Amino acid sequence: MKSLKAQHHRLSSSEEEIQILESDMPGFSGDRFASELENSNLFPLKPTQIEVLQINLGKMCNQVCKHCHVDAGPDRKEIMTRETMKECLEVIRNHEINTIDLTGGAPEMNPDFRWFVEQVRAIDSEITLIVRCNLTIILANPKYHDLPEFFKNNKIEVASSLPYFTAMKTDSQRGDGVFDKSIKALKLLNVQGYGVEGSGLILNLVYNPSGAFMPAAQSGLEAEFKKRLSDNFGITFNSLFTITNLPISRFLEYLLRSNNYEAYMEKLIESYNPVAAAGVMCRNTISVGWDGYLYDCDFNQMLELKVSSEDSQHIRDWNQQSLTSREIIVKNHCFGCTAGAGSSCGGTTA
Repeated sequence: MKSLKAQHHRLSSSEEEIQILESDMPGFSGDRFASELENSNLFPLKPTQIEVLQINLGKMCNQVCKHCHVDAGPDRKEIMTRETMKECLEVIRNHEINTIDLTGGAPEMNPDFRWFVEQVRAIDSEITLIVRCNLTIILANPKYHDLPEFFKNNKIEVASSLPYFTAMKTDSQRGDGVFDKSIKALKLLNVQGYGVEGSGLILNLVYNPSGAFMPAAQSGLEAEFKKRLSDNFGITFNSLFTITNLPISRFLEYLLRSNNYEAYMEKLIESYNPVAAAGVMCRNTISVGWDGYLYDCDFNQMLELKVSSEDSQHIRDWNQQSLTSREIIVKNHCFGCTAGAGSSCGGTTA
């Protein structure tokens, strides 16, 4: 077997990532996840319905986080155009989508971000509209300082990544000074009413482990985060979502570089939970890439694994029937979403 521990180079392509994920580790064949689904009577994995449209507005970001599966950063130029946004709006207008989930990079850095949000609200004033805000973007430039007010005016649900309630762990994952800026941004959101009981303005935090391990129980972490942030900073929020780091992009590079890849994958496999598998987010979500191409999830998007519906692989060709009846493409990185209590953009699934 080719030693995965010897691969310390930067991954050059999604094809290389898939080759590693399908490597001949002992007891770890390329179709291992599909076999587990079959044993759980879930293969082929099929959608339940399409409720969520998760739209990547671009890979540009003001941060370069170590665990980022998007490989986002200030130097990324991939940005969704207004033309592609209009194609997304047509789908939202003509189909019963319950939730629009805007992500990136930092979605707010797309020059048409505010226009798009307002257009979505014009179509449906009650649709759930989520923005995955990294918090520091609010302080990055004066043109973003009014984002908390903009979020409030457009009834946006804010989901923000915060690796920990201390500076050391947060900054080690996301960069020097990120924790202090995140705390300032959270206070600005609280001032607008976000995370405040009775306000109706939802502020959720997202936790990713800082190393090669699975997250602790979501309920326990949420209670600890709430106490520490309240006691130390006077900050309140609604819920904490724990997300397992999937072995792709920068996190895969870290696993290979630190010789943790095989042990981490073995842990995910051992922790496979059929109940979590039944509730994976790809069963009710379509992920839209910055260029309009469609994927089963945000992770498949980064591996360039388009949906299996050949007649509906781009947002302009949306075919509701074809997408609802498609087979979801699975690879061994999917063990990250089905380990333990499960993992999704909304936290645990089991």
